[in-house]
Amino acid sequence: MKSLGLHLLAATLFTFPLQAQFTKPAATSTEDLINSVKERIDHRTQSLLNSYPIRNVGPVTMSGRVSDIAVHPDTSRIYYVGFGSAGIFKTTNGGTTMKPVFDNQGGAIGIGDIAISKSNPNILWAGTGEKNSSRSTYAGTGVYKTIDAGKTWTHMGLEGTQHIGRILVHPDNPDIVWVGSMGALYSGNADRGIYKTEDGGQTWEKTLFVNQGTGVIDLIINPENPELLWAATWERSREAWNFFEGGEGSAVYHSNDGGSTWELASNGLPTGTTLGRIGLSISKDNPDRIYALIDNQDIRSVESANQANDRLDSYALRKMNPKEFLSQNNNEINQFLRRNGFPSKYDAETVKKDISANTYPPSALADYLGDANAELFDTEIIGAEVYKTDNGGRSWEKTHNIALDNVYFTYGYYFGEIRVDPSDVNTLYIMGVPILKSTDAGSNWKPIAENQRIHVDHQALWINPNDGQHLLLGNDGGLYESKDGGENFIHHNVVPVGQFYTVNVDMNTPYNIYGGLQDNGTWKGSSLYTPNREQPWERIYGGDGMHVNPHPDNNDIVYVGFQYGNYFRRDLMSGESYRITPRHEVGEDRYRYNWNTPVELSHHNPDIVYFGSQRLNRSFDEGKNWTAISPDLSYNLPNGDVPYSTLTTISESPLSFDIIWTGTDDGKVHRTIDAGATWVDVSAGLPAYRWVSELHASSHYPEIAYVSLNGYRFDEFVTYIYKTTDLGKTWVSVKGNLPDDVVNIIVQDPVKPEILYAGLDHGSYVSFNDGQDWHLLNNIPNVASYDMVIHPRDLELVVATHGRSIYVLDIKPFHELVDRINEPISLFSLDNVLYSNRWGTRSVDYRDLFEPDFEALFFVQEPSTRKRNQPSDSFEVAIKIKKDELTLYSTILDAEKGFNTFNWNLWSQTSNSYLTKGTYIIQITNGSTTHEQSFEIK
Repeated sequence: MKSLGLHLLAATLFTFPLQAQFTKPAATSTEDLINSVKERIDHRTQSLLNSYPIRNVGPVTMSGRVSDIAVHPDTSRIYYVGFGSAGIFKTTNGGTTMKPVFDNQGGAIGIGDIAISKSNPNILWAGTGEKNSSRSTYAGTGVYKTIDAGKTWTHMGLEGTQHIGRILVHPDNPDIVWVGSMGALYSGNADRGIYKTEDGGQTWEKTLFVNQGTGVIDLIINPENPELLWAATWERSREAWNFFEGGEGSAVYHSNDGGSTWELASNGLPTGTTLGRIGLSISKDNPDRIYALIDNQDIRSVESANQANDRLDSYALRKMNPKEFLSQNNNEINQFLRRNGFPSKYDAETVKKDISANTYPPSALADYLGDANAELFDTEIIGAEVYKTDNGGRSWEKTHNIALDNVYFTYGYYFGEIRVDPSDVNTLYIMGVPILKSTDAGSNWKPIAENQRIHVDHQALWINPNDGQHLLLGNDGGLYESKDGGENFIHHNVVPVGQFYTVNVDMNTPYNIYGGLQDNGTWKGSSLYTPNREQPWERIYGGDGMHVNPHPDNNDIVYVGFQYGNYFRRDLMSGESYRITPRHEVGEDRYRYNWNTPVELSHHNPDIVYFGSQRLNRSFDEGKNWTAISPDLSYNLPNGDVPYSTLTTISESPLSFDIIWTGTDDGKVHRTIDAGATWVDVSAGLPAYRWVSELHASSHYPEIAYVSLNGYRFDEFVTYIYKTTDLGKTWVSVKGNLPDDVVNIIVQDPVKPEILYAGLDHGSYVSFNDGQDWHLLNNIPNVASYDMVIHPRDLELVVATHGRSIYVLDIKPFHELVDRINEPISLFSLDNVLYSNRWGTRSVDYRDLFEPDFEALFFVQEPSTRKRNQPSDSFEVAIKIKKDELTLYSTILDAEKGFNTFNWNLWSQTSNSYLTKGTYIIQITNGSTTHEQSFEIK
């Protein structure tokens, strides 16, 4: 029996042959998780950077992964959209505009499900922790409730559930709610199953529990009799190196007493260790009929597999003997070789010659590809199947005779949603890579919107109960709407949702920002871009966008690629490109490439490229030829169905070509001080086996480096950031006062070495004293900061979030602040103002006055003049604008501890006019301390 116990045993045995001392780190307890959430909320309310100016630069043109859609029962103009890693957005005008309504919940960025009460639409429930068991599926902190249509939210418990599959609200009594919990992703826990409340969430009762590896992924309710419910359970267990996508715990259950008790209702459905995710749907048109969409991971029959895939692929090669291979058509062999990126020296004739000489078997061609990208799509498992029951689940039958090919491929865990038209029980939709529609109760299927360029990978669908032609569709590209049953869609691209993995910049003026997005390719856009205005972003490559490196001397040349090490050198001007991925020889041990394979250009010569596998590879000719300059730098632990023991980060010292650092997904850190001739393992003193998310070689001192690690893939949410001052011989934590969270990135300031920047799963932080104290960048939403880069000329920090696109901030005031950190007040350098004789005029009568907008940024360490009857951090400062000792303007400004801004239209109180050209002084006084700066109107 393939239970969770066997799953976990397999994971343990997986590492024991090579590393007997390996012990899987313990998952973070629910108590510790909630405590860290409280700490994050404290940072968000007490940060010195609450008012620091930060700009969002988009993009908004592709959006990101939608997890659920909840529509007001009385009007389709009001609805809520949940995103996998970006919170909840609300529209009141049918999608013309959307606003975030769930940004201030300290531990909740990923949404599993949203449920709206039919009897009181102001009541909504949000289940946190996305249900998709993917690489960037963030754990939640239970369920939240609003009684004012999203204005405010209250945490209603179930903190340990981590990932919510579905929420149902009783159609007549909003106090009765059912929650289906999937539980933890990377560990077993008991906080999963079905929970029911009858008092609006004050108390909960667990009414269904299968085992510590099986959760509830879907729930449906009979629209005419709320005592009748059905639940889909799903057994799954994910590790960094392997994913068990199904198990004997996967099944359908039925309740006829309002979810108080449950019984199996799976007769006729597949069973066993290969049964994966299940989706359910019921129609008001005929609630006696229920549909189930299942992920059948069982192996296809030979005849079925051959029908589905008549081209040569890795699965077929693994089963071929030499004689069978030699009989293959040369054109098909050549197509396979070119399709899979084999070096040009390998063609049908040379490969057949090698196999005839027993140099290697046909399976070596499949092994050459590894287990990664090709095998996501080259599949011989059954995949998606649809079943129906007309008797409440006492018996099920499959609805179709023809296989549903190319719907799930091998990753049905990522989909699993089925919807039946509320007004037509024979019309239904299933969601996978494409979205398919049937109008004959599931007998025949066809893709919808084939002529429309809608995004793939579909996650959510709402069908208007009053008009089956009206659809809202959510996928990895955002939100779409159709008014003709899916023949045509419009894309509601109105929110800055973008799930970035990486970010980089070029040296153009103004500079451009480059970033790779989850399932949305790689994009390029101006750093001055304002969302919904001119200068849009442009797509420069496809797939899941990963590391991107524009050439610093010629930004038409970009090194760009997609998942599992598929990278190219591309000329954006001509469109020409060539593949740069290092390749081993057929028959040798294959290179292992991480999902987000690191690729870096040398600081000392941008034509030198570094490329990480389990080794560090280096090219001196822009990726045309490669040399492995290291041995295997990982623990070399056995792989499951996910590449593991791979490089995740590379950092070449900006001060020395000889010093290079590498980190791996299994916790190894190495460095070389002789350009790769010899390597030293410097992992001692760091937490073992954690994913090395970033290594940052100091640009100030060659012996200093910073490293961040995380235990996300152990469900361990602990902050790990370290510094070495002796080339890795010793490491010291620089966590300081950071809350426990997953750390994705650590960067040192290029001007002031004591300033550090860190990106965590729930925000971005700055330290002004080398990690002793950290301050939250509060104007970046509560989402994962995945990557950061500092523009070396403009001195701006660019933050790539995995949820809400990209943010930019000027860090020059930070440089001034560290020199005055203990002063009561600090006023920062001011930009000059360009004079205009149009100040105070209108271009047309209905427009606002054209006025200058002068902004001064200042910092108050401790208030001297507090406001009466106000919080302790609220106070007043005095501001004067002077010229030649004459005061032209004065005011008292409300301020708070930390950064503040003073905005003014340059209107002189003395002359009752706008300031003219000249040099002026601004003074800000806090108690007895005054600080001043000059600015010029030119």
